[in-house]
Amino acid sequence: MRLALALPAGAWLKNYQALAAPLLGAVKITSVKALQLDFQTDGCLVRIETDAGVTGYGETGVDAKMARARIPQLRLVGGDALAIERHFLAMTGAIHPFVPSIPLISGIDIALWDIAGKVLGLPIYRLMGGPQRNAVPMYSHGDFLKDMSSPASCREWAQMIREQPEGFTAYKIEPTQAIPREPAGPVVTTAQLKKIAQGFANVREAVGDDIDIAVHSHNQWDTPSAIAISRATEAIHPLFFEDPLSSVEFCEGWMAIKRATRTPILTGEKLELVKQFKPFMDSQAVDIIHPDISYAGGITGCRKIADYAALNRTPVALHNIGSLVRTYASVHLAAGIPNFYRSENRLGRPGRIYEKMAANKPPVIKNSLFQLPDGPGLGLEIDPGYMREHTPKGEDWA
Repeated sequence: MRLALALPAGAWLKNYQALAAPLLGAVKITSVKALQLDFQTDGCLVRIETDAGVTGYGETGVDAKMARARIPQLRLVGGDALAIERHFLAMTGAIHPFVPSIPLISGIDIALWDIAGKVLGLPIYRLMGGPQRNAVPMYSHGDFLKDMSSPASCREWAQMIREQPEGFTAYKIEPTQAIPREPAGPVVTTAQLKKIAQGFANVREAVGDDIDIAVHSHNQWDTPSAIAISRATEAIHPLFFEDPLSSVEFCEGWMAIKRATRTPILTGEKLELVKQFKPFMDSQAVDIIHPDISYAGGITGCRKIADYAALNRTPVALHNIGSLVRTYASVHLAAGIPNFYRSENRLGRPGRIYEKMAANKPPVIKNSLFQLPDGPGLGLEIDPGYMREHTPKGEDWA
């Protein structure tokens, strides 16, 4: 259980501790605040201020109202901003008066790493001893595909994605996109299976073999239906089959699906810390784990998850439908871990609403690769005008 709760410090953490040692105790936390943006559907921003004038940003997996209710209980004000591991263990270990809110702690942890990088003048991935790679492979979404049942519509979508400057080479698509306006789960019917198989075949025909397609569910199927869908889509050689079952808790159904299909199985976007990923990996029930840095424990927690996954060579993909703060945090983590696979992202969408969050250098994705930020901390300067534009009336940092 101790191993499941928190792995011992690895070389990556010792590297950071050595860099931070001369400044321990020199930078104190003066405030921790939250802000809700109007396009955030699964979290909020966190801002940590210090007496050194350095500010760090993170992104949580809870809304601002919940964050503000729980932040005072963490007693961070007055603490050493560079003592990241100490804060992480204190926040995740306490169970009174409430069990830890890991999605809130995740955002705070990201903000602390942002501060540490700014104080030490290094990108976060360098604090962890990286980078392991010079650019981070990303994948996107096929939700702008209008009609999977129509070969012409699939060809139109294929042409559209090839013209995008990001050059994404991997997209995930919902089986439910092949059966719009029909009940989706927990049981799939024979007629629906036929439509799903044909829809994915149309997509494969349209994009050819140079674009990877993944099957993306939202935990809505029962085990026999998930097996049926995995077999119905095998012919297009999916990149992975995501979240066919509920993954809040481990069940043997995952093992049944993995045994029944040749498609890699992926899950984990709402799992927390090593302890919740551990049974999936110990049972070899999935092929790829998929933590979200704003839910699973921030940079510290996700790096510990990746260390555990590396013991049996399990690849780590990163879930992310958040703002640029979550995206940059994911990129730094991805650059720092040896067993990284791919990261989800919301960039490249019409209007480029996420990209506009950056005040100076916008994020750069070329040939589906996110170029590593070179600035200190997250390497992200947020545009204050953008923040005001997307802050709902009556909302402010508090």
